Amino acid sequence: MNTTPFAQKYGWKSANEACSHPYLLPLAVGICRKHGTKRLLDIGTGNGHALHTWMHEGWETAAMEPDADGYAFARQISGADVRRLGVGDPMPEDWLGAFDTVVSLEVVEHLFNPFQLVETAASVLQPGGIALISIPYHGYLKNLLLSLANKWDFHHHPLRLGGHIKFWSRPTLQALFQKGPFRLVEFHGAGRMPYLWKSMFMVFEKLP
Repeated sequence: MNTTPFAQKYGWKSANEACSHPYLLPLAVGICRKHGTKRLLDIGTGNGHALHTWMHEGWETAAMEPDADGYAFARQISGADVRRLGVGDPMPEDWLGAFDTVVSLEVVEHLFNPFQLVETAASVLQPGGIALISIPYHGYLKNLLLSLANKWDFHHHPLRLGGHIKFWSRPTLQALFQKGPFRLVEFHGAGRMPYLWKSMFMVFEKLP
């Protein structure tokens, strides 16, 4: 099992839409459609709300979530294969190399060992499969404005159990995934205006 410490309770109270879903899910769906998604694994699905979106598209959907409360909500969603697992845990035999798409929304900034996300994605994806990774956007202009507005504390949720413990830029996330069998194929900003985006999507292809 995963021996890397992580917050046992993120604070899920319901299966309702998260604040990031309105600007993340439509973009994720568009990317998946373009790449011909048929079988998708949602890594760190949280309360599972996004699973409705994936299944509505007709994709065979599986999900993993280590948080007990999030998992309890997600496993109630009919039609999805939801298992209580975290990155770093051994993947089930029937998941190994079984997916053409992995989606991980706003997860990697919460991980003590982000290399485990890369390893998990690589183990379950087919060669040529894609990993869609969304994270809070950081760039020079946004970082400057956060500093001027004294909003860093608000941005990182330091008093929230399971809050952000790392922040990522486009170069650092690209470097993380390229340490595994991946290459960057797409970049998208999500939410708000360009270069002040709320989040960013980076799409990686698993190399043969």
